[in-house]
Order: sequence, then structure tokens, then C-alpha cells
Amino acid sequence: MPGHLVVLSGGLDSTVCMALAAAETGSPPLALTFDYGQRHRVELDRAAGVAGHYGGEHLVVRLDTSAWGGSALTDPAIDVPAAGAGDGIPATYVPARNSIFLAVALGVAEARDLDAVWIGVNAVDYSGYPDCRPEFIEAFRGVARTGQKRGVEGNPVELRTPLIGCTKEAIVRLGVAHDAPLQLTWSCYLGGDRPCGTCDACELRARGFAAAGVADPALA
Repeated sequence: MPGHLVVLSGGLDSTVCMALAAAETGSPPLALTFDYGQRHRVELDRAAGVAGHYGGEHLVVRLDTSAWGGSALTDPAIDVPAAGAGDGIPATYVPARNSIFLAVALGVAEARDLDAVWIGVNAVDYSGYPDCRPEFIEAFRGVARTGQKRGVEGNPVELRTPLIGCTKEAIVRLGVAHDAPLQLTWSCYLGGDRPCGTCDACELRARGFAAAGVADPALA
């Protein structure tokens, strides 16, 4: 069975993506997690727990974004806004984050001779980040075809986005159906011991579980 890689943050979407990849391949995918100086560093421990649940390798790539600024997730001087505050793309957008993540993921996949990269981006119930949209993903498929050795040789790394058109309700239902370890996941942008319940990520997650009629096991 061809090897696959999942970009795993430890959040709801990436964990469901991990469950789908494991079910399809019948073996543990390689989990790739990024430590980029995020405010909600608790998600790194959650990602390790999810990777351990599936029994596969967990590769953590560290990026020092402290000098970049520009995001409430990496700059302590910028407050994390409450859900629905303001118009346009929120302050929690990290400039070029998924561009960097996917570039690294494609490189790891090619180096390890893996056939697919899975990423849990979503463009339905989401915060409006430009690097979660189908247009962005299609552009990166072009990168895989034209910018990598295996791509120009006619065998590009496949980029899989099974959740991109799903509601949060549908994602929760997929997670339950595939017995994903949802109790291990973390979504809150603020970090800490308990989710804040007020940021955009918390609200989207709560809305999804409520619509699916499922109690959030991470809050038990």
C-alpha cells in the first residue's frame, strides 16, 4: 500500500483527516506537525497523542516565526479576537502558513517516497483564511506537478483535502463514524488548560458538535 502523510495539528479537522487516511490505506500514515511558535502550544501535545493513537511515526518540524509577527497566533502583542469580531480575514491568520506547511510536506513526501499528502483545510465552516480555499489547493497541486522531480517525471505527490467542502457538523460525524480520537483534539486559539469558548475556533467547533447532536468528548 502506498505511504501517505497527514499534516496533523492536533485539531478536530486534521485528526479526522488522519482517521480517513488510516482507514483508506490500512496502515498508520506519517504524521507531520509544525511547531511554529503558536500561542496554543497545547495542540502539539494533542498532535502527539493522536499520532500515538494510530501508531505511526510523528515528525515535528520547528519553525522560528517569532521575528515575523503579523498574527495573533504568533505575536503576543496582538490579541486573539472573539468570534465574529471585525470584518474580513481575522487577526489569527498566519501569513503564508499553509504555503509553508505544504511545501515542507511535499518535500518530506518526496524524500520518503510517499504518494499522498493529506491536509484538513476547510472552506465552508472556517475563518475565511485564503490558504484554506480550493483555489489555493489547486495552485499547490501545480507546484507538485512542476516543482518536484517526481512531478516532472509524471508521478506527482497527490494532495488530498477530503474535508474542504464539509461543514463542521459533517466533519464531526465523519470523525465519529471512523472512531477518530476526538477526545484528544484541541481547537482553541488561546491555549491554556481549558478552551476559552469565545474565539472563532471554539465557536466553530461548538457549533459543529451541537449540529451533529454529539457531546464534545474533549470537554468531558
